[in-house]
Amino acid sequence: MTSPMTLLIENVHIAPVAGPEIPSGHIVVEGDRIAALGPGPAPLTPGARRVDGSGCLATPGLVNTHHHLYQWASQGLAQDATLFEWLVALYDVWAAMDAEVVRGAATAGLGWLALAGCTTSSDHHYVFPKGRGDLFAAGIEAAREIGVRFHPARGSMDRGRSHGGLPPDEVVEELDDVLAATAEAIDAHHDPSPSSMVRVAVAPCSPFSASARLMTESAALARARGVRLHTHLAETLDEDEHCVEQFGMRPVDYMDKLGWLGPDVWLAHAVHLSDGDIVKLARTGTGSAHCPSSNARLGAGIARVSEMLRQGANVGLGVDGSASSELTSLAGEMRQALLFQRARYGPRALSARQALELATLGGARNLGREAELGSLEPGKLADVVLWRTGGPFAAAVADPVCALVFGPPPPVALVLVGGRTVVEDGELRTTPHDAAGRAGADAHRRLTRLAAEHGFTAAREIHH
Repeated sequence: MTSPMTLLIENVHIAPVAGPEIPSGHIVVEGDRIAALGPGPAPLTPGARRVDGSGCLATPGLVNTHHHLYQWASQGLAQDATLFEWLVALYDVWAAMDAEVVRGAATAGLGWLALAGCTTSSDHHYVFPKGRGDLFAAGIEAAREIGVRFHPARGSMDRGRSHGGLPPDEVVEELDDVLAATAEAIDAHHDPSPSSMVRVAVAPCSPFSASARLMTESAALARARGVRLHTHLAETLDEDEHCVEQFGMRPVDYMDKLGWLGPDVWLAHAVHLSDGDIVKLARTGTGSAHCPSSNARLGAGIARVSEMLRQGANVGLGVDGSASSELTSLAGEMRQALLFQRARYGPRALSARQALELATLGGARNLGREAELGSLEPGKLADVVLWRTGGPFAAAVADPVCALVFGPPPPVALVLVGGRTVVEDGELRTTPHDAAGRAGADAHRRLTRLAAEHGFTAAREIHH
């Protein structure tokens, strides 16, 4: 990783997200911040590194607001399952994971995201089998190695199968243990500073795997420590029916009752919302992470993103777990979001620039970092991506933002995180490129072996 210095990006089309685009301009990076940007050539600066952005589009770094990195090690299973079927099948596999699996999976997963322009990623880890090492710290170590900003969400479940939940009892925790471990994770890893590389969130898994008490006490802990709240919600019709049957109300109303709506909360998926739900999310400032590929893969449905935006609700994008969104990048989710909204509502439902905003500033708002991330503005952190939209094929698309969003993700020329080079010319520069990929393959083999030792094999899962 190159050290922060004065860096000048020139001759580049700039899509700052906040503010008008600059067809041919420059960006000045000093240390970890954007010092200036504007039209025309960069100022003469002795000793600065100069980057020729000819044929490139500059955007803010993409912000992934929902992921399960450990799932890199369990891709390709339960290929034709609904969400609940998929969870029941894979919980037994995940129950075998250890910190080594998580470290390898997170290294590959975060490296894959960075290679396609993602500079900040959350990670919702909620499976903690006992005696398998520090799984939460393993993901943070991987993020430090890759060099991306990381928002790990300390997940939890306390409703196992013996108490009417979906997960096996061996991966759920006692409520007091959850609260103690979550507080320890915040104390050990959370950095609230403006340039922070790691911020921790509190994240009970979902209404069908976390008790009401776990939800309310987790919210109280998060608010006492000044960190954000995250959970899955309204992903499938099954969940909707479960909430009505178990709690006598639909998911958003249940969250409201538990004190889980507000500007410090973002929800994963939010597919099955009523008109009133959308108004309530907008009014309370509650964000959501739209995960179009995963929702499609599991047949969950299409979130009402266009309507949410019209009502003023904040929406970011998420890849979701690699096991329900195989080899998907956040850049690819911009295209999926655009196409799915248009398939549902028509060709004006979502524009290319709105999709880019979902993946950048919308994500930053979900994570409470819109003052630091999500747009290219002087004073903000220098998380910048240069996309080669002027290559021999992509150059046939006159609008570079259209080339980025409407088609497959273009090659990446440069990814900066806080002014440091993480990716250059399509290669990781922070860790050996091929080694990051091998770490994910090794994690897959290790998890497969550990699961087999527990009596669970891929062959059994496919038959199931």
